[in-house]
Amino acid sequence: MLTARSLFQEILDNDDAYRLFCSIAAGGEAQGGWENGRIAALVPESLRHLAPKIARHGADEDKHGRIFNGLLRRRGLEPCTVPAETDYTMLLERRGIGLPHTKLRADEPLSERDVIVYLAHSRVTEQRAADQMDMLARHFAGHPEIGAAVRVIRADETNHLAYCHEELLRLAADGHGRLIQDLLRRSALAEIAVHRDVSLAVMTRMGRILRWPAAKATALAAGIHALYAYERLGGLRRMVTLRMPERRDALGGPATTAPELV
Repeated sequence: MLTARSLFQEILDNDDAYRLFCSIAAGGEAQGGWENGRIAALVPESLRHLAPKIARHGADEDKHGRIFNGLLRRRGLEPCTVPAETDYTMLLERRGIGLPHTKLRADEPLSERDVIVYLAHSRVTEQRAADQMDMLARHFAGHPEIGAAVRVIRADETNHLAYCHEELLRLAADGHGRLIQDLLRRSALAEIAVHRDVSLAVMTRMGRILRWPAAKATALAAGIHALYAYERLGGLRRMVTLRMPERRDALGGPATTAPELV
């Protein structure tokens, strides 16, 4: 029977598949760390109070990249080149979601609208990350090899999502509500399409590595398309609604350290 647990267990049990999975994850997290670091440095004066939280967000993402690379080293593996069709962050940027890297590489301060764009983009992508880590935690939080990493990253992603909700609600109360809702919907529609495309690309490569039969590969592709259809028809609501989180000021302190495995 095809389940998320059985599929990930296959990846975990095969060095080549595991190497690809960790390399893709490490690359995405490192990219997120750089982006948040640049945004923190360029925040406009009117929103400077957000800079430490954005920097903490970036430090967490950097830590996650080190964790995934540490998992590879622990097994004696080296990171591999991330295939372009599996590069989630790059594909989102190509669709105009988030802040373009040309802007982040410049030394000009960002505008308030730029920060709202960043937060809306993050609220959507952090929802995906939190959902995925919740799934992994349900099945692998106690795993001797990856359990510690899963628990640390899951806690961080929960904090990141809470922070996005809280800061967007504050900005909505300041009169930016319509802009925020427009950005959330646009970001979510692009994200679910990119997530579909990346999932198909990753599963295709995993299928080759793990020598899945055609029937299994077809079933997995159908499941990915079904998830996209569900999200397109209303499932993305979880990505565009805002509610005040139970944990306030979730990124108000210093970043936590990586587990001992790295």
